[in-house]
Amino acid sequence: MRIAVIGTGYVGLVSGACFSEFGVEVCCVDKDAGKIERLRRGEIPIYEPGLDDLVAKNTRAGRLSFTTDLAEAVRGVDAVFIAVGTPTRRGDGHADLSYVYAAAEEVALALDPARYTVIVTKSTVPVGTGREVARIVRKARPELDFDVCSNPEFLREGSAIEDFMRPDRVVIGTDSDRARAVMRGLYRPLFLIETPMVMTSLETSELTKYAANTFLAAKITFINEIADLCERVGADVHDVAKGIGLDGRIGKKFLHPGPGYGGSCFPKDTLALVKTAQDFGAPLRIIEAVVDVNDRRKKAMAERVVAACGGSVAGKRVGVLGVTFKPNTDDMRDAPALDIVPALQAAGATVSAYDPAGMHEAERLLPGVEWAKDAYAALEGADCALVLTEWNEFRALDLRRVAKLLRAPVLVDLRNVYDPEAAEMAGLEYSCVGRCSRLGKPAAPVQVREPVQA
Repeated sequence: MRIAVIGTGYVGLVSGACFSEFGVEVCCVDKDAGKIERLRRGEIPIYEPGLDDLVAKNTRAGRLSFTTDLAEAVRGVDAVFIAVGTPTRRGDGHADLSYVYAAAEEVALALDPARYTVIVTKSTVPVGTGREVARIVRKARPELDFDVCSNPEFLREGSAIEDFMRPDRVVIGTDSDRARAVMRGLYRPLFLIETPMVMTSLETSELTKYAANTFLAAKITFINEIADLCERVGADVHDVAKGIGLDGRIGKKFLHPGPGYGGSCFPKDTLALVKTAQDFGAPLRIIEAVVDVNDRRKKAMAERVVAACGGSVAGKRVGVLGVTFKPNTDDMRDAPALDIVPALQAAGATVSAYDPAGMHEAERLLPGVEWAKDAYAALEGADCALVLTEWNEFRALDLRRVAKLLRAPVLVDLRNVYDPEAAEMAGLEYSCVGRCSRLGKPAAPVQVREPVQA
C-alpha cells in the first residue's frame, strides 16, 4: 500500500515513519523546503526517542521519502493523511482549521480522478471538520472518487513510537465500507496483535479524541486540587492517589500532582472542546473549571518559590531544573515554565536553568535566563533549586552535593521527584506538592491568594 502524509510536524512525522515500519510506502510532504532537506539528510526536527533511527532505517529501505511536491506525494496513493497543525485560534479559543482546509483543497486539486482515495484527518479537529473537508474536496473536484475518514492520534510525546506500534486502540470514523477496508489494510499489523479497533462515524471519532484529552486533563487537575487539600490537612497526596488509583474504575495513570498540565494537546484541546460545546448549546461546566483551575495553578506556582525563599526572591538566584512541559521532549508549548520563570524574574529573581533537550527552543521563549551546561551548574550559587520537569537525570542527583552548591539550601520540587525525608537528611529545606515531611507536617504549605504578576 502507498500513502501520503501532509505535514511533517510531530504527528505527521511519527505517523509516517511508523507506517513505513509496517511496510507501507510513505511519502511525507511539507511546504518548508529547508525542513524537507534536513529530513532527507536524516536530521530530525523534533526530539522523540528512537525516531531518528526509525526514519533512517525506512529511508534506506526506500519505504519513506520526503518532498515539497504535493502532486508527487499523492500520485498513486491509497490514502492521504492530513496531519497539519490545529493551534488555538487567536481571539476566540476555537481550533484554527485554516491549515486543514487549505490542505484539503490542495489535495483535491492534485488527486487522480481515476483512482479511489481515502482522505484521512489525522490532525485533532472539532466535530464537523470531516464533513467540511468532504465538501471542500467535492466542490474543488466533483469528479473525484474519494471518502473522508477521521483517524485521530493518541500519541504521547516521549513514547510516541511505542504508542503507535502498540496502541491501546485505533479509532476510525467513516461512513464508507471502502474506506474502512483501506484503513484495515493499513493497520493490518495491529489487527494481528489484536489491537482494539473502534469503527464509528466521523463525528464520533472526532469527538472521541477531544473527550479523551479533556478527561485526562481533568484527572490531572483533580489530583492537583487534592494535593492542595492534602497540604492543608497533613495528608500525603501520593498515598491518596495510590488508594484511589487501585480502583479499576479510576486507574492509577494521570494522578501525579504538579504545577499544571501543558504541552501541544491538553491546553488547546480542552479550550477547543469548551468552545465547541458552547456553540452547540451543551456547555461542559467541568471542563470549563479544569481550564480555569489549570491556568490559575501555573500562574500561582511562583508563589510557592517565593514562600520557600522567605517571602521574597528580590536579588536572589533561582536554579531551575527542566523547562519543557514533560520529560523526553523538547516541546515548550504551554509549559508551566513559561508562567513560572517570568513571574520569578518580575519579582526580582535571577534565573539560571538547565534542560536536557529544551534549551534551544526555550532561549527564544524565556529571555534573560542564564543557561547552564548541566544540572549542577544551574544550581551553583543559587538561593533556591526548583524542579519543574521530572527528567530521569534529575531523579538521581546527589542531594548533599546540591546542598553544598546552593547558597541557601532550599529545594522546591514541583514534580515530587525526591523523598522529603531524604532531602531533609541531605540538609535541604524541602518544599513539594501535597506531601508531608518526616515530622508529619505539610512540606512548606502555602496559602496562595494572588499569583505573582509577570
